[in-house]
Amino acid sequence: MTDRISNGDSGGSAQQSGGKAEDRTKLNPPSKMNAEGLAGLYDSDNEDDMEEKGLDSTFLVRNDSKEVEKYVIHLKKLLVEGEGETVIELGIPIPSSSQKDVGIPEKDFEKAMKNHDEILKQIPAIGTAISGIRKNGTKCTQVHMIRDPPREEEFIEVRVAVVGNVDAGKSTLLGVLTHATLDDGRGAARTKLFRHKHEFESGRTSSVGNDILGFGVHGEVVNKPDPHNNKLDWVQIDRDCSKLITFIDLAGHEKYLKTTIFGMTGHNPDYTMLMVGSNMGIIGTTKEHLSLALSLQVPVFIVVTKIDMCPPQVLEETMQNISRLIKSVKKIGVIVRTMDDVISAAANLPSKRVCPIFQVSNVTGTNLDLLKSFMNIIPLRRSLSENDPAHFQIDDVYWVEGVGTVVSGTCLAGVIRLNDVLLLGPNSLGEFNQIPIKSIHRKRMPVSVVRCGQTASFALRKISKREVRKGMVLVDPRSNPTACIQFQADILILHHPTTIRTNYQAMLHIGSVRQTATLVSMGKELLRTGDRDRATFRFIRLPEFIKPGTRMVFREGRTKAVGTVVEVSPQEPTQAKTKQKERVHKQLFKKGPKPPNNMRRDKDKEKEDGEKKQEEMKTEAVGDEHAAAGTSAK
Repeated sequence: MTDRISNGDSGGSAQQSGGKAEDRTKLNPPSKMNAEGLAGLYDSDNEDDMEEKGLDSTFLVRNDSKEVEKYVIHLKKLLVEGEGETVIELGIPIPSSSQKDVGIPEKDFEKAMKNHDEILKQIPAIGTAISGIRKNGTKCTQVHMIRDPPREEEFIEVRVAVVGNVDAGKSTLLGVLTHATLDDGRGAARTKLFRHKHEFESGRTSSVGNDILGFGVHGEVVNKPDPHNNKLDWVQIDRDCSKLITFIDLAGHEKYLKTTIFGMTGHNPDYTMLMVGSNMGIIGTTKEHLSLALSLQVPVFIVVTKIDMCPPQVLEETMQNISRLIKSVKKIGVIVRTMDDVISAAANLPSKRVCPIFQVSNVTGTNLDLLKSFMNIIPLRRSLSENDPAHFQIDDVYWVEGVGTVVSGTCLAGVIRLNDVLLLGPNSLGEFNQIPIKSIHRKRMPVSVVRCGQTASFALRKISKREVRKGMVLVDPRSNPTACIQFQADILILHHPTTIRTNYQAMLHIGSVRQTATLVSMGKELLRTGDRDRATFRFIRLPEFIKPGTRMVFREGRTKAVGTVVEVSPQEPTQAKTKQKERVHKQLFKKGPKPPNNMRRDKDKEKEDGEKKQEEMKTEAVGDEHAAAGTSAK
């Protein structure tokens, strides 16, 4: 791993693909071009010419108009791919493959920085130095973060899943990061995040929580809790920030493993933050959570907490165990101690080969500034798909008084605008119904558009909460969606104590879909731990909408296997209608609904009165018989 960040290399520049539809060029000002078209424009002859001739390390000193034009096009392309941000190292040739004569002469460095600021005004963009001046003899370089100017309703969103064993300090660290306060050593910071009464009583998270950390255009934290009630104003953070980190706080206890798996699959995290308590080490569900993140191909970085209360020898033993664990999954562990380590770790994390390790204390605040800087410059991992038909997966459903049914989830493809009409489904028949979008909110802030890779909440018209469930999707009518009840997947068995055969049933997690399925057929007669095979699954209850290429996890208690959906078999509508008719036919012969309580009381009284009368009549009949018998005897 190199400490140098190149402004032309895709891995070193910390730029990853994203999708913004803003016009950052003056070549075609009347029309708003999407990200793919704009990136394609920047990949034209000008970019090829720049690769042939290139820009040396001192082009900012000369400030030649042709070289400046090439550099502007290069920066615009990086900003489009990074959804409005990129990291570059000034003083490095473009492309970075030419490493001759690296650096700007020290006497001309200030002049080059002024010229660079003037170039950014042409884009327009805002640059901020995130490292000190790196000197190599008489030559200098410096790393800068380049961001678009703040725009209303627009901010970069990165999702980070927070996992780790119970009592590793997950909620406490999030409380410290988001509320700009240190912990008292007794877990006071985590109480700011709890939502349920039993969480306050036990001190353990049991649900999927969402917390936000906003950064301004220059990288400053914009979270400002209310001094009276210590609560955060999410809408104000949305308006002030240029980049927003969404922490998906997941449960650490083993009995909440299904909630953790749903958070990892349904909320589509860009990165995973694995928490390890320095005093406890790698215990409990730590390995389970790490294998889950790796099987879903989500990059992982590790945060070691509670270093203020841990003896040095115990901390050293914990770090050795972490190092062995990282090597066992074929990754390179890098302990982050300086800002240069932060920049290098953030640039190389998306490659999935590097695993940064932070050692922090929530009580003394040790290394928390490095962790925040890492969050500020961490790149995106999304692909450009704004031209694709809209696809929004639902991970939660609410009912809001005065508003109606509200669904939340992630936009996986395309662009969704206010008042768009989308198809909601599949229902129990595998059908999709047209639904208009009444309002859109991003992190509680009303907006008019949602792009691919962003999370949002929609208010839906003319539909009740009972008709919507987790796992449903909102898709563009042009995509002609079809539901499936059966599909094929390539699977890898992670752990199973015995063997797996046909008709084996397990809980499947595919995106936000969570349903039990039966293993219908497979290539081998039986499967054991470590085996790979292509298998056919069939949902036992409802049809679902899934796409080939989606990662899946199936479990029976603990995680049993992972895989990828290969082929989907569309459900035939006639079968679904026949099943529904049979279900209705059965319900007709069942007992009707119970009557109200007052009617039931009246019927009970009538019954009791009837029984009493029958007893009285029997008594009278017996008395008459005895009397008749006496008279006959006389």
